[in-house]
Amino acid sequence: MSVLNTTPNFYFWWNQFPSPLRIIAKIRLLASIGAGGVIYLTPLVFNQIALSATQIGSGLAIAAFVGTLSRLITGGLLDRGVYSSLTIKWAAIVAIASDFFLFNAQNFNAFVVGQIVLGIAAGIYWPGVELAVPASCGKFPSSKGFALVRSADALGTSIGALLGSLAALISAIRMVYLLDTCCMILLLLLLTKNSQKDKRAEAIKELEQSQLINKENFADKEGKWLHQLFPILVLSLLATAIFTLLQSALPLDLVKGGISRPPVSEAQSGAILALQLCLLVLFQWPIGRWLSEKSKKFSLRISFSCFAFGCLLLGLSAIFTKGIILVLISQLPLAFALAAFLPTATEAVIQTPPIDHRGIAMALFSQCFAISALIAPILSGLIIDMQGNGILVWLTMSIACLIMLPLTKKVKTKSINNYFEA
Repeated sequence: MSVLNTTPNFYFWWNQFPSPLRIIAKIRLLASIGAGGVIYLTPLVFNQIALSATQIGSGLAIAAFVGTLSRLITGGLLDRGVYSSLTIKWAAIVAIASDFFLFNAQNFNAFVVGQIVLGIAAGIYWPGVELAVPASCGKFPSSKGFALVRSADALGTSIGALLGSLAALISAIRMVYLLDTCCMILLLLLLTKNSQKDKRAEAIKELEQSQLINKENFADKEGKWLHQLFPILVLSLLATAIFTLLQSALPLDLVKGGISRPPVSEAQSGAILALQLCLLVLFQWPIGRWLSEKSKKFSLRISFSCFAFGCLLLGLSAIFTKGIILVLISQLPLAFALAAFLPTATEAVIQTPPIDHRGIAMALFSQCFAISALIAPILSGLIIDMQGNGILVWLTMSIACLIMLPLTKKVKTKSINNYFEA
């Protein structure tokens, strides 16, 4: 009876969102299912063929470097009126190509080729899919829109990582690339079936002639929006570095073991990552909705405090024989931190610049992911190879989060009140 009562409640909750926003959430769910397995299991896939942590980190970094270029190009194209749906289609097609290369890769060079193509796909995907959120909200609060799509991201990523863990358990870990290909095909079909006019270019032209875009409102003439964007970009670099390390360094740290903590199997490592993502699924919507009513400064302070505590637990886990318990406990504050940071930072970036520069602003925000993915895997790989564990990695990130807490007070945004519909 309770299930019957729950179903209408879910439909009521789901239908409160505008139809275009629901489509974006479905797109992001599919993309995240495919990406979840690829992102979290790729280090383990190539650990199996005896690539070192440094080699794996280098491959991930190369993908990030290529992604920086494709992000900037995509952001510029979006500001020139290219439809977001078109860039998402391009990204899906390129992602399918990357799956083919990675599925068949048996050495470092082939791994790098696959990572380069994957980096291009990620760079094309993110600016457009983020800009599509406020454009799909209409009069619906964009803060809740971002909470919804981040919930879809978290759910999809956890499903993908869980399916990847099951694939590892049956010694078929490379199936994650076939899963991603299937998700990309479904995504393309969904976009084709629900194609609708993208009004962003028209909105840009209209707003350029209105009083919403002028020096008084946005100080764009003097480039002040870039100055206002700087603190959130710096904070994003650190947060995305932690996000990247959870994807790349943590799996390797777990399978190699700590100073006293014994190593775990690849399947167990995947299960721990899946736990983190499941917690993120549970936390994302309620935390995102709660923080949508709070200031950005408050939300970021909470997020970085939790990041610091979670990384501290991961670092300390290496010195205990039962350290795996601390690893498991650390997933709670880390999931909370991610649930608080992702929608808060994204909306802050959207709110800061004028509408005709949001493509570039979102590209710069996406660059934080790319730069972190460029540097963090290489440095963490070198440290893990030299020390044999990740204690220094996690303690350094914990201290960095505490140092960055005062910067959260300098984040400034302007409410856009969803004044454009596209």
